[in-house]
Amino acid sequence: MTDSAGTPPEPEHRPGDEQPPPGTDTEPATTDDADADTDADGEPDAQATATDDGKSDSDSDSDSGIDAGTDADAEPEAVGGVKKGRRWLRWTALGLSVAVLAAAGTGWWLYKKLDGNIHTDTSAAHELEEYERERPASLVRGAENVLLIGSDSRAGSNSRYGRDDGGAQRSDTTILLHLAADRRSATAVSLPRDLMVDIPGCGRPDGTRTNEQFAQFNWAFEFGGAACSIRTVEKMTRVRVDHHMVIDFNGFKDMVDAVDGVEVCLKEPVDDQQAHVKLPAGRQILHGEQALGFVRSRHGIGDGSDTQRMDRQQQFLGSLVKKVQSNGVLLNPTRLYPVLDAATKSITTDAGLNTLRDLYDLVRSMRDIPTENVQFLTVPRQAYAYDQNRDELVQPDADRLFQQLREDLPVKVAVPADGAKTNAGNKGGAGSDGDKPDDPDPSPSPSPAPTYAGTTAASGMCG
Repeated sequence: MTDSAGTPPEPEHRPGDEQPPPGTDTEPATTDDADADTDADGEPDAQATATDDGKSDSDSDSDSGIDAGTDADAEPEAVGGVKKGRRWLRWTALGLSVAVLAAAGTGWWLYKKLDGNIHTDTSAAHELEEYERERPASLVRGAENVLLIGSDSRAGSNSRYGRDDGGAQRSDTTILLHLAADRRSATAVSLPRDLMVDIPGCGRPDGTRTNEQFAQFNWAFEFGGAACSIRTVEKMTRVRVDHHMVIDFNGFKDMVDAVDGVEVCLKEPVDDQQAHVKLPAGRQILHGEQALGFVRSRHGIGDGSDTQRMDRQQQFLGSLVKKVQSNGVLLNPTRLYPVLDAATKSITTDAGLNTLRDLYDLVRSMRDIPTENVQFLTVPRQAYAYDQNRDELVQPDADRLFQQLREDLPVKVAVPADGAKTNAGNKGGAGSDGDKPDDPDPSPSPSPAPTYAGTTAASGMCG
């Protein structure tokens, strides 16, 4: 009779048990003895355990040959591949970070360079602030008026274009640019340099002041710079000038070169030694120096009048705007940068436009204006009664145009066929769509808005 049912337990062996006598054969270890190689906490013993054929694990590995070696190397290869992959990712991330930082640094450097090119006219701000109570108010929110002044100073590198009278500056070209509040149109009105106007008393650079006088318009800029020109324009038009830009000769040339030249079509050759330009008739592309000579030319083409010169300037500017928009310059940073570099190096602005961000915002607001709505015209004028070499305004046509600009009303410009003038865009009064001698219905009707002779950016110089 046994203590309990079932197979009795195997005898327990411990390190201190008596060993069999020498020479005595021992029985092979069985699977039932596996627990003998397990330590007290259930983990395998550090010593190699016997295998079924009496060999240790190490011996078994050695006998397994290629298979054993393959198993041993599998894990290190996998780990090495992961490490290599991680190293590649780290180097890629580092390279991208360096590229991003380099691009950001380059972009910032270019931005600061362009921003630093711009000159600020602080003297104009002081003068205008002193006479703020005399200035007209803005009537339409969002509409802007910018006075563009082309300086023909002969100082410095510009001395090649004429005698330097002690660095005196003159306004060879002056344009009042009106930007509609909805930014669907832009109207550029040329103001003749020989127009007889009332010039207010203005401060000179040396601290003295001029007396109020009736004189030709471009004297205002020579007397007191941009501030005097602005006050004269505001006195004449009652249009508030929000901003101003002064552009010099070299800047104009660089801007033309930055867009790879501007196409013109000439009906007759140009040979003007004073403007340093000689051009054949026909279709051609003008670059910097030629373009400047062309827009300055007065004596070597046409009747030599300032009126015809303004017409050519308007046509050229229209072609320039058309090329900038058609070639996508405003949307292409690589093409836009040279234009901005040339522009910022050549302009002097008021404090409201003296940063690259200010100028970019202004240009961006204009980029969607259709080229047919970018219009150029000359203020209604005629020869001055007391001096045929001077001009005077045609009234009430001029005042009507100024009122349209003040109130942000549409201004209609017609491109004359073959250069024929239909109204006071050059001389005489403004025409209208209702001025038809053969109109079969002579009954009175509301007077339509006048149509001014001029051009548009869509027309350009070659149609």
